Amino acid sequence: MTHPGTLVLILAAAVLAPLLVHATGRRVRIPLVIFEIALGIVIGPQVLGWAHTDEVVDTLADLGLSMLIFLAGYEIEFAAIRGDTLRRALWAWPVSLAAGIGLGFLVSGGEVFEAFVVGTALTSTALGTVLPMLRDRGELRGRFGTVVSAFGAVGEFGPVVAMALLLSGRRPAESAVLLAAFGAVTAAAVFWALRPRPAWFGRLTERTLHSSGQFAVRFVMLMLACMLGLAEVFGLDVLLGAFAAGVLTRLVLHRAAPASSGEVLGRVEAMGFGFLVPLFYVVTGIEFDLDSLLDDPVALLLVPVFLVLFLLVRGGPVYLLAPRDLSRADRTALSLFSSTCLPLVVAITTIGVDQKLLGTDRAASLVGAAMVSVLVLPLLAMRVRQARGGAGPPGPRSGEGTAEGTETW
Repeated sequence: MTHPGTLVLILAAAVLAPLLVHATGRRVRIPLVIFEIALGIVIGPQVLGWAHTDEVVDTLADLGLSMLIFLAGYEIEFAAIRGDTLRRALWAWPVSLAAGIGLGFLVSGGEVFEAFVVGTALTSTALGTVLPMLRDRGELRGRFGTVVSAFGAVGEFGPVVAMALLLSGRRPAESAVLLAAFGAVTAAAVFWALRPRPAWFGRLTERTLHSSGQFAVRFVMLMLACMLGLAEVFGLDVLLGAFAAGVLTRLVLHRAAPASSGEVLGRVEAMGFGFLVPLFYVVTGIEFDLDSLLDDPVALLLVPVFLVLFLLVRGGPVYLLAPRDLSRADRTALSLFSSTCLPLVVAITTIGVDQKLLGTDRAASLVGAAMVSVLVLPLLAMRVRQARGGAGPPGPRSGEGTAEGTETW
């Protein structure tokens, strides 16, 4: 059983993190996630040794990661990103994967499976970190926000699929069959979600939204649990189920209860970003192998190397295949946003270490570089756009975006 002091320390770190963001905000804008992970490192066994993870804490952290991916899936408006933009995004990611695996062979010294782990990690995009920034500035629904959503969605979904195929421990053909079966079931669920909901669904959502019933919130949690369970049944990574659950939830809520969907999402975000997601990031810091990074000069040197590889492997193809109507500044900003990563890098390296495909030193280098990417690349992207007059001043936060916007900055 978890010692209550561990959860108290984790939640205290989660509360302290936004206070530190506020305290430092006038001098430098540091993403909230950096403070959460850093505080986890400080209270963890690598520094003070106050907090140690166990089965319960790890389970809650896994739920936090699932919630983060779920909310990223919910943000995607496929109606807005289809067409040429989506086609370009779909082409850019396989190019990134091929380049990532090729460079992974060089970094890993020819180890095939380690190259797959490293190469897949190099192709991810932290959509849940990038989108709130654009939403807070009032740009998420504009042309640039739509393009970022398209490339970011593929950068979230592609690595999850690659994990299911390459890192599942099964033969690729068997994994492909299971993935196709999961896709067929998910497609059926999408067809169901697109059908008109009975009138009582919307009425019950409205009636219980401000009561203890909370029907819509409970329904959303049920959909998330069902998709996580479905992915588990098919032997796939649960993050695939979380992403699919977010997409399905958006379809259902926007059709069944359009007037209340924003408020329902706000309740779910409050649960996620108020508890589960920060817990995931703090636990990531607690489990971060700082000793492997600091005691090995090669591992420490690989941090800037991997940061450059994130830009080359993920940002390069994105820049080359970006829609032609974007200016050079916007294409540069798009490549910087697309190269921003962390959650999936943590997930992929964790799987690699658990399956003994990746050493803890390599994992620490990748996660360290991903932390730097979250700290530096979005800020550079916004400055590139501001220098060319492509970004407006930060707009007021809407009620729908408060929770997630707070998570990023």
